[in-house]
Amino acid sequence: MGAAVHGKTILLIVGGGIAAFKALELVRELRRAGARVLPVLTENGARFVTPLSLGALAGELVRTSLWDLEDEAAMGHIQLSRAADLIVVCPATADLLARAATGQANDLASTLLLATDTPVLMVPAMNVRMWQHAATQRNIATLRDDGITVMMPDDGEMACGEYGPGRLPEVTAIMAEITAQFGPKPLTGRHALVTAGPTHEPIDPVRFIGNHSSGKQGFAIAGALAALGARVTLVAGPVHLATPAGVTRVDVITARDMATACAAALPADIAVMVAAVADWRAETADHKLKKDGGATPAIALVENPDILAGIGHHAQRPALVVGFAAETRDLLANAAAKRARKGADWIIANDVGEGVFGADATHVHFVNQAGSEDWGASPKQAVADRLAHRIARHFSP
Repeated sequence: MGAAVHGKTILLIVGGGIAAFKALELVRELRRAGARVLPVLTENGARFVTPLSLGALAGELVRTSLWDLEDEAAMGHIQLSRAADLIVVCPATADLLARAATGQANDLASTLLLATDTPVLMVPAMNVRMWQHAATQRNIATLRDDGITVMMPDDGEMACGEYGPGRLPEVTAIMAEITAQFGPKPLTGRHALVTAGPTHEPIDPVRFIGNHSSGKQGFAIAGALAALGARVTLVAGPVHLATPAGVTRVDVITARDMATACAAALPADIAVMVAAVADWRAETADHKLKKDGGATPAIALVENPDILAGIGHHAQRPALVVGFAAETRDLLANAAAKRARKGADWIIANDVGEGVFGADATHVHFVNQAGSEDWGASPKQAVADRLAHRIARHFSP
């Protein structure tokens, strides 16, 4: 780990949160690895750690103010913002994330982030509700679109007594992420196949069988995997969503189109089958069926190909196959049965009776051979990030 960081200059911005004390340990580990650390302490960060302790560990002048004339004479904030090989914000509070996402420059930390062309790593730490809030997730999505790396926080008990995602990651994990910034990302070299959205099965030239899937979850997962270095092929049903950065998109309409596109995308290391594929299709009429007061036309349904099972039992089966189960009852039992029946390694299960389709948030359970984990209610982007990092850990040596 130390070899990649040795000789690098890290600009460390310490935000104002109870986890700020861990920044001191991070400084120590960076110095041990041979990095130079230029510390910046926010006004609120100074309520938790002192400039004296931070500067003593870094062996550098601690910068605290945009208006310190002595600091400006030695190294102006513009020069400082570009003097490092990497900028690390630890802890990155909800406020710091919001100000960085909206391009504010009202103190030294936010000005440095706005003035830099240096890679930036944000290490969030905050209350679980703040982390899960839609505004925070929008800000994270904006930052990632801007090319900033945002780590996932750890799950655990908070200083406030609540439990969930929001704890600052352990220093070893932060060091691993910093090291990754100077080398391949954890999924570099891996090919991921992701499906998203509904399929539309035509009844006649103007009508179809379909469902309410928006594609938001699948698109978020494709983007999260790409952010971790994977080469992503996204097979998308008929949705109106922007293609995530770094993702190759294949648009399809029907389940048979999607099955063909998935087979063509193999071989892959990872398959995440998020699409809500229509189970049946109709024998399509070659003209519009008319309501003329006569008998209701009979529509004969034919079973569509099972895309998840096809991938799960394919001769070129990916090393990791993840399916989704949208259920309205017996959620965990049905998800476990689906995982075994379709040859998936993991299933992400959610109760679609809770108004999930088209929403920005969901409540999912992670199901594997060992059992299930309740991931709680959270934004779909947070689910995508959590799943992508779980996949990265699965492939880590």
